[in-house]
This record gives sequence, C-alpha cells and structure tokens, in this order.
Amino acid sequence: MSGRHVYLVGSVPMTDAREVFETVSAALGSSLLTLPDGETGERLDWITWLEPVFANNPAFEPSPETFQLHGLAAKHRRYRLKPGVSIKDVKFDNLFYADVAKRSYATFAALKRQGKIPAQVKFQVDLVPAHSVIWLFVQEDLQRAIDPIYNDAVLREIDKIAAAIPHDELAIQFDIASAVFARLERSQPGPYCNTKEEMQETFSSIVIRLAEHVPADIDLLFHFCYGDAGHRHVVEPTHMGDMVDYANRLVVRLKRPIAQIHMPVPRDRIDSAYFEPLRRLKLNPRTGLCLGLVHYTDGVEGTKKRLAAAKQFVENFAIATECGFGRRDPATIPELLRIHAEIATLD
Repeated sequence: MSGRHVYLVGSVPMTDAREVFETVSAALGSSLLTLPDGETGERLDWITWLEPVFANNPAFEPSPETFQLHGLAAKHRRYRLKPGVSIKDVKFDNLFYADVAKRSYATFAALKRQGKIPAQVKFQVDLVPAHSVIWLFVQEDLQRAIDPIYNDAVLREIDKIAAAIPHDELAIQFDIASAVFARLERSQPGPYCNTKEEMQETFSSIVIRLAEHVPADIDLLFHFCYGDAGHRHVVEPTHMGDMVDYANRLVVRLKRPIAQIHMPVPRDRIDSAYFEPLRRLKLNPRTGLCLGLVHYTDGVEGTKKRLAAAKQFVENFAIATECGFGRRDPATIPELLRIHAEIATLD
C-alpha cells in the first residue's frame, strides 16, 4: 500500500468484538497490519476489570491504602495479604486473557474467511505486565515481591494463547504504561528501584523475560504510554528520551524480533525538542516505529503539524492515537477513524 500503516492500541467503545472488527476493517482495512478486539464490555477501561484477580484471591484482603493515578482520576483500594499469609502462599490462576482471546479470535477468523477482514491483518492480543496491574491493586510494600508471581501467570496466559491461535495469524502486544514512564519522568524512587538508571534496567529486564516467552513466529508489539485516565497523562513527558532509551534496551537485549514499538505524542507537542531524542533510536530493520500523534480534538490539521515535527527526525513510521479509544464517547469513533484514514494517505 501507499501511505502509512494505522495501528489501534487496544480498546474501542463498541458493542462487541464483531462490531469492532467489521467497523474498523471497513474504515481502515488496507492500512492495518494488526487488529485488536476492542477490549469491549468490562475490559474497556484497561486493567480495572482485573480487580477480581485480587478481590477473589484467598491470599488477599482490602487494605487501608488507596491509589490514584492523578488528582482527577478515580481512587482504587489496594489489597494486602491476609493475616497468616506469606508471599510464598500467593498464587494467581486464570488471568482470563487467553479465554477472551480464544473467543474473539473465533469471530476474527470467521470474518476473515468472509472477506470482511483483509488477508494481511493479524489478530492482536494486548497483555499487561505485573508492574502496571499491581501499581493499581497491591499495597506498595508488597509490589516487588508480588511482581514475579503475577508475571508467572502472564507467562501461562501466553502459553495458552499461543496454543490456541495460529502463530501466523497472531500479534501479542505488551502495554508499558505509566507505572514505568511516570516513574522515569519523575525519577521517582519506589519499591522497584531508586534511580532512573536502575528503573530502566529493572523494568526492561522484567519485560524482556515476558517478551522472550512469546514464540518467535508470533509478532511482538510494544505500546508505551503515560496514562489516559480522564484523557490526562499521569505526568507530562518532557520529551521522548525515556521512551527511546527504554526501546533501545529492548532492541539490544531481546533475542527475538520486535515487529513494532508505539510511542505517544501529546496534543500540544509540535516542537522539535519533543521529538529530538528519536535521533538516537536504534531500531533494527525488522522493527517498525509507530507514533501516537492522532488526536480527535484537533483533527487532521493538528495531526499534520505533529506529523511534520516528527518527520524532522524519522521518516518511516505508522500512525495511531496515544492510547486506546475506550474512555472516549462512542459517537466520536467514526470521525476518529476518518482522521486516521486521511492521515494514512500522507507521505
């Protein structure tokens, strides 16, 4: 195709996976390489649907501690271990990603056979590493110890997904969100580490462990994010430097290929300073870059300005929004898809 590929990060506020697949394919089909099921229903608000993993877990009980992404976001009650329970007693069984993926893929495959999804499009499954989930749901002093236990369950979900869905039809995305990038932006000491360099090393090592578990013949995707609660970032990025440094670590250390890395672009950043760190991005030829520079609120014209600013430093990249569509009014989706389609035609 001519123009740029279009990427959907995850959530789409529609009735179900079938509506997402049909609507998005009709609007963007020739521009797409992968397509998520829209994380519809209870999954629409990213990871909040995972609270039962802790609320119904016999090892946990509600704690007095709450967590809030930013001052206007909802507060979430964190969980602690019940009296008499130790870390070695903690187990996570089904995280439900594979169960949902199998159901959605059945719909995807049927629509593809009918010609309603283009042949080149792969089914995209989005997974979230432990550090984001437990940042929301686990008392802070337990987070570092719980992290590998929860991620063991993520590894089992990868195994179930890989066993159920043909590898040449599948892409797996890891969401690397504000639990990483807000901490990096703030140089914020915490339960994982104390300095920015330690954070880069620790969080990249955690994700590399998960990513290496994805079979090499399944496309591997990364979505970087600064948050989208109430359409606000947890913290505003100074520039793309932290994301570039993190991406370079993944590229150097992963033994398997990366298909794409997605990085957000805030609405008001049309300045060269934001994009300048892309000069030192070291992707290999098999890894695509995607920039989340599409914003509904300033449409095609605003997106063109961000596109032009990015092109000072990189030429070849796909386009996307900063995050999923899930917190958006469903009535805005047709126009948002139209904006993507128009921008995709531009050089």
